Amino acid sequence: MDMKQLLDQIKQRPDYPQVGMILCHNGVVRGTSRDGRRVSGLRVAVDSDKLTRTIEKYKARDGITDILVEINADRDLAVGDDVMFLVVAGDIREHVLSTLETTLNEIKSTVTSKTEFFN
Repeated sequence: MDMKQLLDQIKQRPDYPQVGMILCHNGVVRGTSRDGRRVSGLRVAVDSDKLTRTIEKYKARDGITDILVEINADRDLAVGDDVMFLVVAGDIREHVLSTLETTLNEIKSTVTSKTEFFN
């Protein structure tokens, strides 16, 4: 996974001069679960078709230039490892902020599933 590569991909777009903001999310494996139990790692599964549909749906929003997602799926990840990169580029802050939040929430709730490993 390479966040710089995703940013460079956005910057190479012919419509890049229309971009006023690029917002990046870097999800990492946390050392505790939401309920406070100690985690030693996790594994993420991705529904690729749902991911494609989700990205296309939110790229169609006003002011959004591109959305790129990279997920470290189908392998055991340790605490501190990168799980997901999400990059949203668009014209103004209001469009980009809301789109990143909505896209991230949909990916987490309908596209991915995770299995946590506990100590």
